[in-house]
Amino acid sequence: MDQSVYIPMTKELAKQRAELAPDALSAFKAFSAAVFAEGALSKKNKQLIAVAVAHVTQCPYCIKGHTEGAVRAGASEQEIMEAIWVAAEMRAGGAYAHSHLALETINQMKK
Repeated sequence: MDQSVYIPMTKELAKQRAELAPDALSAFKAFSAAVFAEGALSKKNKQLIAVAVAHVTQCPYCIKGHTEGAVRAGASEQEIMEAIWVAAEMRAGGAYAHSHLALETINQMKK
């Protein structure tokens, strides 16, 4: 049996979500459209940022959706993979940067 924690979205679930909070959904869609519109950053660059962030937040739905958005906006496979590597470095960098907290705790316990 192949079951995923991340079930696919269905029309029925999308309808239920919309019916339960229509105003919030409408506002979210408007916000999303404004955020991803062409501006100081191109639509392609915004989608590449979203691909990277989706990998850091580890949202499989976002990874799929924003990868599709990046491709539609003209991003190459290489650009998408570089964005993912930037995300990986930032996530690893966070652990490295915060290591001083553990070291300081150890040093305080030695006193």
